[in-house]
Amino acid sequence: MKKGTTLELYIHSSEFPGYGITFYEGMKIYIKGAVPGQKVNARITKKKKNYAEAKIVDIIERAPYEIDPLCPHFGICGGCSSQNVPYEQQLHIKEDEVKRLFEEAEVPFGDFMGIEKSPAQWAYRNKMEFTFGDFQKGGELTLGMHIKGSPFSIITVDNCKIVDEDYRKIISAVINYFKDKSLPYYRILSHEGYLRNLIIRKAKNTSEIMVNIVTTTQMDFDLKEFCEVLKSMEYEGELKSIIHTFNDSLADAVIADKVEVLYGEDHIREELLGVQFKISPFSFFQTNSEGAERLYTIVKDFMGDAHQKVVFDLYCGTGTIGQIVAQDAEKVIGIELIEEAVVAANENAKLNGLNNCNFMAGDVAKVIQEIKDKPDIIILDPPRSGVHPKALEYVVKFDAKDIIYVSCNPKTLVNDLKYLTYHGYEIEKTKLMDMFPNTPHVETVVKLTRTKGTK
Repeated sequence: MKKGTTLELYIHSSEFPGYGITFYEGMKIYIKGAVPGQKVNARITKKKKNYAEAKIVDIIERAPYEIDPLCPHFGICGGCSSQNVPYEQQLHIKEDEVKRLFEEAEVPFGDFMGIEKSPAQWAYRNKMEFTFGDFQKGGELTLGMHIKGSPFSIITVDNCKIVDEDYRKIISAVINYFKDKSLPYYRILSHEGYLRNLIIRKAKNTSEIMVNIVTTTQMDFDLKEFCEVLKSMEYEGELKSIIHTFNDSLADAVIADKVEVLYGEDHIREELLGVQFKISPFSFFQTNSEGAERLYTIVKDFMGDAHQKVVFDLYCGTGTIGQIVAQDAEKVIGIELIEEAVVAANENAKLNGLNNCNFMAGDVAKVIQEIKDKPDIIILDPPRSGVHPKALEYVVKFDAKDIIYVSCNPKTLVNDLKYLTYHGYEIEKTKLMDMFPNTPHVETVVKLTRTKGTK
């Protein structure tokens, strides 16, 4: 078996996040996007000593449970990866993948409480980031998602099914408007062009809409007519904000060099479990509002009675979890690296009349060393990379009775759990929450309880 070889392979199982697993001549092969039960032709793209990676060329036989995808863009668009799998089967696959990670790491589940499904499989996203480009080099302007396996080609996703009709209307209106203007899109390699991204947010529970057009400063284009087009449309929700973000960064990422409000407010509002949140253009907020309510309910249930207890909310973002649990706690202290998020967290706490919250900006690994309060409960909700090792040391030193770990990446989760269980914590229970239907991603919530002194 050599790199470039095409093989006929049967997919036996899967591993997080969304890799089909098979074996050939004793070699383990990972195939992105393949699902158990498929027979595929796959080309070897990477060959290592103990494993190989392959890319699907074509599917010879579908898995017995496969269905036709709902979205016309599926298979080309690089967004959703499992619309061809019935939702109950998606849940089964995710649960199986996470359990296997725990078992291979020899980390116990405690009471394994299964997986809770998202309240909605479709139209659940409250934020989407679309890119201007073209489908074929030199072709007409497109606006949407990267084509699967292509770093440059963009497909217009005006029939996307994980967003609602307002998103689809806005995409269609924006792409039609700019096609007539013949404005160049930004090209990553040459660093030239004007149009970069369109970011749409729509709060699920308040229906407030924000449209954020991202451009370079290479042209001076008047966006008044663009705003009038958006304002004149009929929406199921309510257009509250049109933002213009200037981004001259060389990176293929939305970085705000300057932000202007073209219409309305500089934020929209969302409400989760009776708590209000102001969401600014670049605030982190869970992309599935109804799923977030279920996720935070799991966290509250795992906490139990928090009356007269001090809660640390580490990697707190805009303080969503902290403010939701603050209604039951004596005091909440949150730490977050991104200063803008902390400003928003403190504003939101004030908005909700929560006087027992204090959100601080800085590196968790450093700020945590300066806190004098002693926590009864620590909530960990780190980025995909997991908890910083130095921060994890201080988490243990605080000697909190309970830790609630909320993870979007079970691979780094199990590593952190091994550290915590070695240092005197016991995993009491584990539950999964599917926040991202039709994708391989899943949230995992674990409750740990102190059983021994620190090592």
